[in-house]
Amino acid sequence: MPPFTGLTPDTVLDALDSVGLQGDGRLIQLNSYENRVFQVFLEDGRVVVAKFYRPGRWTDAQILEEHALAADLAADECPVVAPWPLAIETAARLPTRLCADASVEGLVAPAGTSTLVEVQTDGGPYRFAVVERRAGRAPELETPGTLEWIGRLIGRMHQVGKRREFKHRGRLDVTSVGRSARDWLQACELVPPDALPQWLAAADEVLGLADAAFDKLEPLTRLRLHGDCHIGNILWTAAGPHFVDLDDCLSGPAVQDLWMLLSGDKAIARREMNEVLSGYEQFTEFDDRELRLIEPLRSLRMLHHSAWMARRWDDPAFKAGFPWFEQPSYWAQRTTELREQAELMREAAA
Repeated sequence: MPPFTGLTPDTVLDALDSVGLQGDGRLIQLNSYENRVFQVFLEDGRVVVAKFYRPGRWTDAQILEEHALAADLAADECPVVAPWPLAIETAARLPTRLCADASVEGLVAPAGTSTLVEVQTDGGPYRFAVVERRAGRAPELETPGTLEWIGRLIGRMHQVGKRREFKHRGRLDVTSVGRSARDWLQACELVPPDALPQWLAAADEVLGLADAAFDKLEPLTRLRLHGDCHIGNILWTAAGPHFVDLDDCLSGPAVQDLWMLLSGDKAIARREMNEVLSGYEQFTEFDDRELRLIEPLRSLRMLHHSAWMARRWDDPAFKAGFPWFEQPSYWAQRTTELREQAELMREAAA
């Protein structure tokens, strides 16, 4: 069955009711391809956001490490939204269990609670977490001081990220992110046969260049990262920016949380990075050598994004959202982009 088939509005409300959060019947599904996220209005007047994790993607320990990072950041007064500790109601209508793993460091939850709960439904088990709703708008990067402010926040987050290590989350490197994506796409039979040879050649070229770029900079410092620091995951309020969605947190070099903030040509990107780093380095040091990894990381993200869609192709939401994915024109464009990335990496290495 496609994922989330049994996750009906009634199931969502019953799941929250099982941990003592009684909804008043109103809920709004928020944008998310990977998971299912709902804004839920409670009978006591509060509004929460319930995140139901995609089945089979993460282990309990991996999700709990995400929650532990959020708890560490919140404890250091970084503006992030940390999951609530939840307790099961004795009269819960659904079979429910608290998810726990003693090997995860930094979890903050009183006895008899967990930040991750699993409910059993006719459609299968679903794990979920609950956070307070925190509103905001997209940051206006062209406003003076905005990028520096975001840089300060990321610097604070990385200062916290260095204090522990992930034991269960992924590691950002060429093999785990790029080469695994390339191998999946070669095997999945979704790439049109006529487009596959050219795309594979371009993918292999950028992977080789990315390997060389990473090898040249070793040893690299790797820390706990947000992992997906694009503008869509930053909300701005009168108090400044805050980050949402640590779903892709992993271990890697600091620059991974910086480069997606950049836009425009080289001159504009260089100026923007200077603004970001002027804020970032107020809280933690940055290894300038990592700037050479921006194009390799961009290339890995391109490969990963295509493989992400292929891995989710059994989800009807992906077929509806990306109808062009199996078209030869899509793969021709990806091949051209990878060739352009290879040229940029060769120029940087010269």
